Amino acid sequence: MSAPFVVGIDLGTTHTAIAQCLVEQGAVENSSPLQLEPVSQLSGPSRLESLPLLPSFLYFAADGEQALALPWDDSRDFAVGSWARDHGASTPGRVISSAKSWLSHSGVDRRAELLPPHGAPDIEKISPVEASFRYLDHLAESWSQDHEEALGDQEVILTVPASFDAGARDLTVEAAYAAGFENVFLLEEPQAALYAWLEASGDAWREHLKVGDVILVIDIGGGTTDFSAISVQDNDGDLGFSRIAVGDHILLGGDNIDLALAHTIKQKLTGFRHCVDNAALQSLTHACRAAKERLLSENRPEQVPVALAQRGAKLLGGVVQTDLRAEEVDNLVLNGFFPEVTLDDRPRSRARGALTQIGLPYASDPAISKHLVQFLHQHGPDGQALTPTRVLFNGGVLKSTAIRERLLQMLGGWFPTTTISELPSTDLDGAVARGACYYGQVRRGRGIRIRGGTGRAYYVGVESPAPAIPGIEPPVSALCVAPLGMEEGSEVALPDTELGLIVGEAVQFRFFSSTTRTEPAGTLHESVDSTDLVELAPIEITLTADGRSEGDVVAIHLEASITAVGTLLLEAVPTTPLQPDERWKIELSVRG
Repeated sequence: MSAPFVVGIDLGTTHTAIAQCLVEQGAVENSSPLQLEPVSQLSGPSRLESLPLLPSFLYFAADGEQALALPWDDSRDFAVGSWARDHGASTPGRVISSAKSWLSHSGVDRRAELLPPHGAPDIEKISPVEASFRYLDHLAESWSQDHEEALGDQEVILTVPASFDAGARDLTVEAAYAAGFENVFLLEEPQAALYAWLEASGDAWREHLKVGDVILVIDIGGGTTDFSAISVQDNDGDLGFSRIAVGDHILLGGDNIDLALAHTIKQKLTGFRHCVDNAALQSLTHACRAAKERLLSENRPEQVPVALAQRGAKLLGGVVQTDLRAEEVDNLVLNGFFPEVTLDDRPRSRARGALTQIGLPYASDPAISKHLVQFLHQHGPDGQALTPTRVLFNGGVLKSTAIRERLLQMLGGWFPTTTISELPSTDLDGAVARGACYYGQVRRGRGIRIRGGTGRAYYVGVESPAPAIPGIEPPVSALCVAPLGMEEGSEVALPDTELGLIVGEAVQFRFFSSTTRTEPAGTLHESVDSTDLVELAPIEITLTADGRSEGDVVAIHLEASITAVGTLLLEAVPTTPLQPDERWKIELSVRG
């Protein structure tokens, strides 16, 4: 708590933002005003600018390519930020985007060199963790141009989607540690958005809310859609907040809209007898991103030109061009991604091909409104849909007035007897970073704290002894070791059920999670076969024998806690220890 600055960082799929305030001599009441920190970055060849956002793009230079030097590195062969995004539009095989989505993909080794997935043959691929590190490292380097104190020495609040699993959270912290951040704390992005609203509202926030209100936070960014619900409660005569529901991680957002618009442009160009292959489609997707942002803004033009460089084209400059019209964007976005649905609709699933390229597990149904219906039903009481009374929008996609109005209109139709109103947001790009910075002040005793804890309940698999039967695996039970809402930095007492732990040889821990189960720690389910119980990546580990024989089964009982950065820590304590303080520790973030 002695760091002079409190810093909030939104490590977003499309943009990264940083906010800061100076806390004089550790006294929060003497803090400087909270503000976004501009980020120095290349905006063109050899052109350095300080911009309010750092686009989350990483570009690798081609052989002989110059003009990527920075004041702190005159021999840099890659670029992060605005120029990486813009230049990468014409060379998609040399640019990394959506690294955050890959970081959340538990189906791949997130420390493996995966990115860019269709990279040019002369570049060295890097891991999603490495890409995240480079974004954070660039923030630290930019910060050092304007501050004597290193960014790594400040108190840093780093935001993550509420639906991030324990592994994705831990890998985010790993990237931050690699960038030199010593004091890192995690905060869920929907909570950060509400903190930003509280900070912007000042003392007037109480005029908008009352006890019993349920705030639905709809966060639609570049790569993901997140839903959370936060209730307003009586806190000893004052208003307080508690996060009561977290949605599933949905890979559906602005990137999907960009790709859909790119296909619209592709059809136009194909009609003009221009060939658009996969590489050209990637370039079109980048171009459509910029066009979309202009056409969904408040003072938007009627149309925006979209150009595509043609390899081998005999046109002037080798470029073909067409227009993307505002009405085309409205029709595709509203009817394709936010169609009007009923409270009985659900996202559709489709039969998947047996063979597929390795890629991100995108949502199969693009209708975000259907995913919202599913979230409300998953977290409502007694089979009823959860009924919100206030809505807080966040994320770049929701800058569009038309999209916000469509969502509010549908919510009003689903719950006709409830008055549902919008909590006004002023900065959808910087809100999460500002809210994270405000939360840093809350940690120091100033402001309103949102009670939340883990957005999932966690379970560990317990194998039952059974006779060997060909083709039949021993039955596995699920033991709840961390209930939904367990606070960071807290411990939970598990029943004194004696279990056996195998030491000295390779074993596998199976973990499961649920966003809907609300049972207490220690609850044991005889089967792990349940639709609301999702298996996580297993932990493969060899626990040290420490004087015992390899393969010994040691009688233990379990202790569970949630660390300060939100990962699950299990400790196996032997019933009869061979030495004082003998125990084995297993963190859910350890991945095979």
